[in-house]
Amino acid sequence: MATRAKKLTKGFARQWGRNNKGHITSRHRGGGHKRLYRTIDFRRSSTSMPARVQGIEYDPNRSADIARIEYANGKQAYILHPVGVGVGDILVARPDAANRPGNALPLSQTPLGVDVHNVELTPGKGGQLARAAGGLAQVVAKEGMFVTLRLPSGEVRLVRKTCWATLGQVGNRERSTRRGGKAGRMRWLGRRPHVRGVVMNPCDHPHGGGEGRAPIGRPSPMTPWGKPALGKKTRRAKKYSTRAIIRGRK
Repeated sequence: MATRAKKLTKGFARQWGRNNKGHITSRHRGGGHKRLYRTIDFRRSSTSMPARVQGIEYDPNRSADIARIEYANGKQAYILHPVGVGVGDILVARPDAANRPGNALPLSQTPLGVDVHNVELTPGKGGQLARAAGGLAQVVAKEGMFVTLRLPSGEVRLVRKTCWATLGQVGNRERSTRRGGKAGRMRWLGRRPHVRGVVMNPCDHPHGGGEGRAPIGRPSPMTPWGKPALGKKTRRAKKYSTRAIIRGRK
């Protein structure tokens, strides 16, 4: 792991599961080691100059590792580290880029069946899809102004062919197999203790109460606020992007 680029890092205030009023909206978050934010270049289409990989680094703010690249004019940037890309490799971002991991190009120029990541939803906005460790989307078909992608969730959806994507799979694939090892390591990462509802009192959780190891006493698991916890559809039925989804996620 190389040392970080100071010009590409900055301090930031973390929310710790609070909203703008200070109320907890995501439980079991807080504490953890102090972090610096690494500015990631999700808009690979901003320059077509070749860039050399200078180092591969850890990023505490995301599951994937990041790669520090240096362009021909000396400017440096961070990008998501793709599988198979090492120090010294040359990466390019242009429509005629070769089919190699780490190169970026419009979806209209990608071969069918290829794996991509850091996929844009709006041309020029920057990648938003398939950015987590081990993430990839597969180019399934092309028709008219749209390209069909199969996303990591199993969802199949249309994306405009003018949107850019990076070839290959996001690195750090083995992250999902790691175990925390101890509670303290989770605290370093900002994860606070999680208490099961079945060990609470009835006034604190719908699963609480009873003598000994009692069942939850409900037809299905509930949230602490009495809403269905598993299997409940939460996506808005009239969301604007629903028409672009061919098959919903699993």
